[in-house]
Amino acid sequence: MNEILHKLPEFVGNHMALSALFVILLLALIVVQVSLLFSKTRELTPAGLTALINRESPLLIDLSAINDFEKRHVPGAKHVAMSQFDPEKKDIASARELPVVVMDKDGRGNAPKAAQRLVKAGFSKVYILAGGVLAWQAAQLPVAKGSK
Repeated sequence: MNEILHKLPEFVGNHMALSALFVILLLALIVVQVSLLFSKTRELTPAGLTALINRESPLLIDLSAINDFEKRHVPGAKHVAMSQFDPEKKDIASARELPVVVMDKDGRGNAPKAAQRLVKAGFSKVYILAGGVLAWQAAQLPVAKGSK
């Protein structure tokens, strides 16, 4: 170990670009991890969502396009179009004390934006389904079809 530490300055001197890239990536990784640590939203895996459903009966909000929602959705999820999503609506606001799980088709759409809006509106237990409904289906968990 001592030998490696003695050769490190020489390596850095000979490979400045590589060393700078390493430092940048390390700092980016640290920033991402710290922001996740202090984030007021949490990501759930499909297994984590199953456990949450069994423990606490959360409000499930699916922000997928309506045709995707009708093809497959988590049983019990309510479809809300992102253009109609309002945390102050009566049916959503009444669940302020419940856990709320937002999801979309693949986890890369509107779910993070909706989760942030819920946090700003005062919801304390906000979750995002990592990978969206496709991850739920890939985990071979049951899906519902149709508009309800």
